[in-house]
Amino acid sequence: MKNKQRGNRSLKGTARKKVGVKSIRFRQSLFWDVDPKTIDVKHHARYIIERILDFGSDDEIQWVWKTYNRSLIRKVVTTSRVLHHQTRSLWLLLTDPKQ
Repeated sequence: MKNKQRGNRSLKGTARKKVGVKSIRFRQSLFWDVDPKTIDVKHHARYIIERILDFGSDDEIQWVWKTYNRSLIRKVVTTSRVLHHQTRSLWLLLTDPKQ
């Protein structure tokens, strides 16, 4: 079975399966360029993380933090070409592995 890949980066195993983590209904205003019903939490992890870190509400940010592992969030933050500079700076501090 092949992994979905974006460039050379595998997205296999990106979402955590945690007991008690609620599913989320994605807002159309947050994902204005696609139908939010078609977004897959595992296959579109990078896209979801980028959009929510830049434009998400507190509840959506908490959902990302609980759903995806910290190393994936940091990887997205460090490699993203679309995150705003201020967003990148904040999330690099919050996902620092030394803390």
